[in-house]
Amino acid sequence: MSPLLRSLIHLKPRDIPVRVALRNSFAVFAALAGGVWADAPVIGLGLAIGALQTMFADQPGAYALRMRRMLLAAAIAGLSAMIGVLVGPHSVLVVLAVFVFGFAGGLVVALGPLAARNGLASMLLVLVSANLGLPQDQALGVGLLIFGGGLLQMLMALAAWPLQRYRPERFAVATILQQLAITARTRPDPSQPSPTLQAAQDTLVLLHGQHHTRGQALQSFRIMAEVCERVRVDVLALADIHARLEDAQARTLIETLLKQAALVLDHLASAMREASAPVAAQVDVTALQALADQLDGVKSEVSGTREQRLLRLGAGRAAGLAGQLRALVRNGYWASSQGQIQAQQAEARLPPALRPSSPWLTLQANLTLSSVAFRHALRCGTALVAALLLERGLALPHGAWIPMTTAIVLKPDFGGTLSFGAGRVLGTLAGLLVGTALIHYAMDGTVVRLLLLWLFCFGFRLTAQMNYGLGVALLTGMLVMLLSFEGQDPGQALSARVTATLIGSALAMTVYALWPTWEGRRGRAAFAKLLEADQRHLSALLDGRVDVLDETRSAARAARTNVQASIDRMRAEPRRGGNRDEAQLAQSLLANATRLMRAPLTLEAQLREGAQLAASPELSAFAQAVDDTLSAQVRYLRQGGKASAIPAARPFERKLAEALAHEHALSFALLDACDRIADSLDTLTHLLRRDAGDAKRAPVRAGESPAS
Repeated sequence: MSPLLRSLIHLKPRDIPVRVALRNSFAVFAALAGGVWADAPVIGLGLAIGALQTMFADQPGAYALRMRRMLLAAAIAGLSAMIGVLVGPHSVLVVLAVFVFGFAGGLVVALGPLAARNGLASMLLVLVSANLGLPQDQALGVGLLIFGGGLLQMLMALAAWPLQRYRPERFAVATILQQLAITARTRPDPSQPSPTLQAAQDTLVLLHGQHHTRGQALQSFRIMAEVCERVRVDVLALADIHARLEDAQARTLIETLLKQAALVLDHLASAMREASAPVAAQVDVTALQALADQLDGVKSEVSGTREQRLLRLGAGRAAGLAGQLRALVRNGYWASSQGQIQAQQAEARLPPALRPSSPWLTLQANLTLSSVAFRHALRCGTALVAALLLERGLALPHGAWIPMTTAIVLKPDFGGTLSFGAGRVLGTLAGLLVGTALIHYAMDGTVVRLLLLWLFCFGFRLTAQMNYGLGVALLTGMLVMLLSFEGQDPGQALSARVTATLIGSALAMTVYALWPTWEGRRGRAAFAKLLEADQRHLSALLDGRVDVLDETRSAARAARTNVQASIDRMRAEPRRGGNRDEAQLAQSLLANATRLMRAPLTLEAQLREGAQLAASPELSAFAQAVDDTLSAQVRYLRQGGKASAIPAARPFERKLAEALAHEHALSFALLDACDRIADSLDTLTHLLRRDAGDAKRAPVRAGESPAS
């Protein structure tokens, strides 16, 4: 099945709770209903539009963070509408404002999805308000109405704050506990990223981020999030040992222990969601400790030096896992609005790798043609101006939908632009059929239209992220209801919207085709950043710098997520110029880079518990060889050249194995980790050398596109 067809029919998992969609849609309904009841439908429409633009900022997170996000979205919406009314009567100023807002709205995609959504909203509101034909003295009033609708949406989202103060934090920690339980049960492939990665990242940002809530009770949530990371390391280490053991009894025992750990995590997650004491989890931990003790007794019963060493490591990890789970249960009693931490602790801070960087510095760094965001900004600004001029030249009724559609469809990548364009066209056509039926059968009463508006808005909020075409179909029905309160003929508006949608979508895809940004070898730059992050982590690990391991591993997680996103974008592009081969190469490289980071987990777990690596020339030489190998791989990915020049780490690993005593658990963990690190590095080098032999590619700098 083609990526385009798959994107049109695929339903992503619903990420919006029904209660959120209900309150967001009710805010839109209440704003319009209030205006209609007060015999001021225009005011109601302004408030409803503001509530509609702000509802997508109602995202999971602490209430203080949610308030800031929604307040910012409401302010941007109101300011954009005010500027649109001010420049509306002046053609030159309209063109200039549309380009500026298009460029700025395109550039802020570098700051993340929320900024991109606000940028798109600002573009749409400038376009709509500039076409209203209102006198300039009404600009402030329009802006305040839009802002007021956003405030209404924000107040409804924050209404439960006094009653459920720590609900977002509890659910964030519960999510990561549930993901850890899944990991313990499934024992994932070492070449695949752990499913807890994104949950851990989101939880750390929520609990430690720039706008986190302060207070003693929040310390429990932070402690739990940090302990979860150590649980993850122990679970993955035990899963790895289970896969490598040959003794059936020992494998069964570890499998039973991991299932018991999953049960503890499940019960603890349920207690967090229900804000209740984790009594069941405490009972489960006692059973887990008995299994850990049993595993410790089995290690002397197995035959073979290798099996005994693996079981010795497994017994240590099982004991560590039991201790971490006991810590989680203890803190689970305090992690609620009634809980208090008895001992004062220094406030945990987000590692630098997770701190939100300065948005101004980020935007400044993207002011170059090699930046995807900058190229998208230029494309967006130019396309919006072209769409605006085309709309005014054709003088179509409701022609503002041409530049609006262009703004919505145009994305930084090919796959996004194509799928959004096709989804918008098909969704609008489906909405036209629904709207036509509504015009004939459901337009008789004000109450009926208001209720239908609420229904369509609820469906749009619930499904827009699941499937864009379905969301657009519901949005079209909602617009039919909104326009009916403005006194416009909805039948004419629907047909005009279909025409404008076709024109706007075609224009967006044409502009992208004239100046594309193919992912292609841009994925190599993303993978080079991943290897650099892995390099920093392994360097810290082999140097024994335990204090920075959380930071370096978090940075590697973020880089791995970016590589996977790059692969997904490559697969959505046309099969041209070997980009399919690039995607396959990137997937193979990612799998082995994941193995590289999983290789030293047992060693890392021991170092976190206080073990210390003894200094030796052979260990220093191996650490330097790992650093040199990764540096050479990064240079090849960024600059091309000879892959044959990448050095091997295996000879240094052999010298270390010969020099190091094998009888101690830490020594065995170190040798085992170094052996697997060398194997992963050799596999990465083999893939890069095969790539160099298959096709002689010209050097590409980091962030540069072959289509530039």
